[in-house]
Amino acid sequence: AKIDGTWHVLTYNGTTGKYEKTITAPSITSYNQPGGYYQVEVEATDDHCNKTTDTSARLTVKEVTKPVITITSPSAGSYLASNKPPITFTLRDEANGSGIKLDTLALKIDGGTTIGSGAAGMVCTPVTNGYDCTYTPQSALSDGPHSVTVNVSDNDGNTATQKSVSFTVDTIPPELNVTAPVDGLKTNIAAANVIGHTNDSGSSPVTVTVKLNGVDQGAVSVDSSGNFSKAITLANGNNTIVVRSTDAAGKYTEITRTVSLNTVAPVISNIAITPNPADVGASITISCTVTDS
Repeated sequence: AKIDGTWHVLTYNGTTGKYEKTITAPSITSYNQPGGYYQVEVEATDDHCNKTTDTSARLTVKEVTKPVITITSPSAGSYLASNKPPITFTLRDEANGSGIKLDTLALKIDGGTTIGSGAAGMVCTPVTNGYDCTYTPQSALSDGPHSVTVNVSDNDGNTATQKSVSFTVDTIPPELNVTAPVDGLKTNIAAANVIGHTNDSGSSPVTVTVKLNGVDQGAVSVDSSGNFSKAITLANGNNTIVVRSTDAAGKYTEITRTVSLNTVAPVISNIAITPNPADVGASITISCTVTDS
């Protein structure tokens, strides 16, 4: 008998009256063979060299290795600013395997309706040993936690280990209130404090940054109640302070304050009193020149 190009000699079994041999099935599934099976050729030759060949037997071989699913985005525990986040994943079968049976693809969001390979928003591109897939939700996801599950089988009926990922949608930027300094403040003191409060109900804690004239002022501590304070040193002239609060999803709120610093006192000159001397009770005029930088 010849299977997959290899001949095997069968031995007569007097008990059964049949020619027999126990062999190992081919190591590769027959799914991709012509017709989906291995053609078995049986040849018998008698002692007069008369030969008979029979090719009616067919051997079906199935692989036993599960496909592998990898969800590449979103990552586990991530916060997303988009309410229609692309869900990307890969489907892979073993080399020389039966291949991914794409019509068994089952994606679910929050345990809802099964989304298959032909669903709107699903795109699966063939690659070596499988597919690269992206699903874009057709309806906006609500703000808050969500989960995605993906499963698929190969053409030999092996079902993959289901993969899942949980993430949070947050489309609302943080609240931000800057109480000091007030906008338009004029001061002669270089030392100042940026004081405020921030909060984000969807993805706390938030990160606060303070930039003075375009220069980041370093780490800003935010307490459990959302209060923060950052000491800065103003430069003479007009100063621009930009305070930004950013949540875990990347959404941010920004407030700008303009503060003017002048540490140089005005200069008085050309003081004149007319008339001088003056009569008792008479009107006099005092004048001077005042300059300020």
